[in-house]
Amino acid sequence: MADFDLAIIGGGINGAGIARDAAGRGLRVLLVEQGDLASGTSSASTKLIHGGLRYLEHGAFLLVREALKEREVLLRNAPHIIRPLRFLLPPQPEMRSPLLVRIGLFIYDHLGGRRILPPTQTVDLTHNPLGVPLKRSYRSGFLYSDCRVDDARLVILNALDAAERGASIRTRTKCVRAERSEEWCLILNARGKRQVITARALVNAAGPWVGVVSETVIRMPGPPRVRLVKGSHIVVKKLFDHDSGYIFQNPDRRVVFALPYERDYTLIGTTDENFQGDPAGVGPSGAEIAYLCNTATRYFRQPVAPADIVHAFAGVRSLYDDGSKRPEDVTRDYHLAFDKSYGNAPLLSVYGGKITTYRRLAEAAMKKLSDVFTPSRPWTARVPLPGGDFPYNGVEAQIAQALRKWPFLEEAHAGRLVRAYGTRIGDVLGDADSYAALGTRFGADLTEAEVRYLMTKEFAVDADDVLWRRSKLGLRFADMERAALQRFMSPLPALKLVT
Repeated sequence: MADFDLAIIGGGINGAGIARDAAGRGLRVLLVEQGDLASGTSSASTKLIHGGLRYLEHGAFLLVREALKEREVLLRNAPHIIRPLRFLLPPQPEMRSPLLVRIGLFIYDHLGGRRILPPTQTVDLTHNPLGVPLKRSYRSGFLYSDCRVDDARLVILNALDAAERGASIRTRTKCVRAERSEEWCLILNARGKRQVITARALVNAAGPWVGVVSETVIRMPGPPRVRLVKGSHIVVKKLFDHDSGYIFQNPDRRVVFALPYERDYTLIGTTDENFQGDPAGVGPSGAEIAYLCNTATRYFRQPVAPADIVHAFAGVRSLYDDGSKRPEDVTRDYHLAFDKSYGNAPLLSVYGGKITTYRRLAEAAMKKLSDVFTPSRPWTARVPLPGGDFPYNGVEAQIAQALRKWPFLEEAHAGRLVRAYGTRIGDVLGDADSYAALGTRFGADLTEAEVRYLMTKEFAVDADDVLWRRSKLGLRFADMERAALQRFMSPLPALKLVT
């Protein structure tokens, strides 16, 4: 008998989503990730749960419809890390006619069965706070709805839920060889230690490494149909004081978002560039930074220059190669390649996909595997992620409740904790009756109590896991503070992790 029913290579949003879905159906699941959860593309997105307005131009109505329907499913299931966000789109008649944009937004409003999010409206920017940061030439705009998300925490919460349903989540574990027969025999390297496990089926959800895993680990014949596309983002001090975002059109017909980010910042992105090389070493190029700065300066009164950037990051999307010439034209829809021949254990390879549709991708993956495992009903649409068991519009009530229970907290601190942990904030703070009871304060509002929780429950191993993926506090940490946090975490490998 195999050790596991299903083994998954890759701890990004697709791998974690499949692990959660499969574990909830009673399968014995193993997920292996060579680094930290969400340490690749899944923490380098534009942080949006959206339908993809621009995909309507490419005729991708089914993709947009599925994504639009998922917005409110995910908002209900994770209201702590997913929030509604309004977007202002200033028309540019020389790029797209206002009539065409309005028709597209009408379709966008009605294609996905919107019930919670407000509809599109036209805004007079001469008498509206949304117009204040923009150049005076922009006198009107269209305001429509999507959602924002803490992308890395979405991955973490899926992995955490999978673990609580029996899955084994192993980070810093690399699959170096997969031998195929009636079962899969996986040879793992876990921090220098060799392990061998068996599984009835294997999922290659390695994201931008999906082709490398296919060729060098699984040794599949023929080149994988993968197209790597890089997207870069920059973060600057906040350019506006309200809580809506902007979507800007460019002469090359691409769009760039400018979003409120972590209270004090503005996130600007993204780009689309063909990519070759090691995804682990990816970063924004000078040309991409100039492109994003120029786009922001074209619209905002306050110019944006490379010297204003406080943080920048890039991710590599592993898209299914549909033969499109331009990277922005390659389909963002997911593609599941299922391989099963007589006498061989099945293999499912995951290409493409959006954070917004990860849950539907996981359901589709389980349907592909239904001939291997006894089929059971989909369940993830109606079950909240850890900490998300409160109404979609109940964040402020949760913050108020936290301040009553832990009155020593500052309001901003309580807000950050609720928006990260939701109803599980008590697992972080426990019975603390003072700030001192939370232990060492490493920087910003990060305390020893929170770090210990992240290490014992959320698979965090080093400082960057905490500062950039379980939170975005890296924006507020000095180098000395990060080093102190790393020293604190290094002596604690014996803390028991949820597996």
